[in-house]
Amino acid sequence: MFARFITTAPVAIAISAAFIAAAAPAAAAQSAATCTTTPNQLRAAASTATTDRQKSALILISTGERLCAVDATSEAAKKFAAAARTLGVDMAALPASTTASTQ
Repeated sequence: MFARFITTAPVAIAISAAFIAAAAPAAAAQSAATCTTTPNQLRAAASTATTDRQKSALILISTGERLCAVDATSEAAKKFAAAARTLGVDMAALPASTTASTQ
């Protein structure tokens, strides 16, 4: 039993490490998009909102951008999601063309 563990454990660890390494670039790309494109998309959505909602959303967006500056992307994503809820916008429905015009 112990001999089987000794031979299979390194293989299991190597396979797990390969899956983790493959997932890391995807997570990094997603966090980069969260901090670069999402604020611009939300600002565009905020431009059509009422004054109160717009003010609240812009505060949340600015806070999210500050969190991105210190590499707290998961917390920034929460602020951006809160801004989207304030605006009544689905994060998945934000227009992709907004980011192309600002870059």
